[in-house]
Amino acid sequence: MAELDRLDDPCSEQAGPVHVTASAIVVGTRGTVLHLHKRLGRWMQPGGHIDLGESPPVAARREAIEELGLDVVHPEDGPRLIHLDVHEAALGHTHLDLRYLLLGSADDPHPPPGESPEARWYDWDDAAAMADEALAPALVVARAEWDALTSGGKNDEGVDSRGDGDVGRGG
Repeated sequence: MAELDRLDDPCSEQAGPVHVTASAIVVGTRGTVLHLHKRLGRWMQPGGHIDLGESPPVAARREAIEELGLDVVHPEDGPRLIHLDVHEAALGHTHLDLRYLLLGSADDPHPPPGESPEARWYDWDDAAAMADEALAPALVVARAEWDALTSGGKNDEGVDSRGDGDVGRGG
């Protein structure tokens, strides 16, 4: 995250070769949603570049809706930044991908024309087995966050499992 302070306009892909992108780890009662990336041919989370004037959490939600055709929302207590992935991208760019937890309806995804038609819910184990390897750490965190949300934040012993509220939280 320290890299962000060095960038003139961190969310603009035109400002330089290093920029922020936003993506969504969509979770729900059916597990998590993955889509087969059109160009890369890998099972991934929806996401992409941040539009001018848009915040990263808003971009993550927009990208998920656009790519999946599924109703998604941030958790009731606000956006949760759960993972940061740094990866090389096209045109010699480096993406600082901010990955947010989003809650999806139990409906099947219906990607619109122009997006990958291959998008579906997967149970956690299947998703972990087939997802792009760079996504695996985020899926572990997303599953724990989903479990905490659906258990009221308590683990099997009734102890608060959400930590101090700073780790994995975004705004």
